[in-house]
Amino acid sequence: MYKRKKIALVMACLNEAEKIGNSIKKIKKNCKGIVDEIIVVDDGSTDLTFKEAKKAGATVIKHKKNLGAGAAYRTGYFYSLKKGYDITVELAGDDQDDPKDVKKIVESIVDYGFDYVHGSRWIKGGRTVNHPLTRSFLTKLYSFIFRIFTGFPATDATNGIRGFKTEILKNPKIKLNQEWLNKYELEPYFFYKVIQLGYKIKEVPVTKFYHKKMRSNTKMIPFKSWWSILRPLIYLKFKIKE
Repeated sequence: MYKRKKIALVMACLNEAEKIGNSIKKIKKNCKGIVDEIIVVDDGSTDLTFKEAKKAGATVIKHKKNLGAGAAYRTGYFYSLKKGYDITVELAGDDQDDPKDVKKIVESIVDYGFDYVHGSRWIKGGRTVNHPLTRSFLTKLYSFIFRIFTGFPATDATNGIRGFKTEILKNPKIKLNQEWLNKYELEPYFFYKVIQLGYKIKEVPVTKFYHKKMRSNTKMIPFKSWWSILRPLIYLKFKIKE
């Protein structure tokens, strides 16, 4: 809890054993007095992700089969809403994010009145560790496209670390339950919608870690996953979807 605001932290995982436990431990160490509950959504993992997250002290919600990152984060978001949390923070479930950045996000919402706060590795104060050159190029290219479509000066639109006032989820114009958002679509869709609806938004500098295994073991599939993060911009811009 931070200044009497209840805060939930959500992570989505698919086969993240040996990473998720470490993530939870770092969150507990660095977010004392801020995060009230760590929620891990295990999206159909076939390894020890569930047991490892549970042992580390998280609340773990298990999807019986893999539905996609969007579906997993949606489950975590709505759990937070149901439990009455004032603020929901999202971190990657593969230990890419620095839990120390959570405080910056929460402060921006509670102390400065922002509704939605997005992490950026590319603004002043942000940094990357072991970042592949191809990933740098693609994240900057996507952010450029995102700016064109939305008019918002986003510098790191693909970054998963973010926080928002949970009550935003009650807005009937934000339709997160759509099945087409189940894969990588939900996060850019959500970002686009809060811009479109006039919420008060801010980027804050964050750190992004890329572990050695991740450099050649990304879960994103070329072209298929790229289309997954691109199509919300096209669908919303041209009113193909709501």
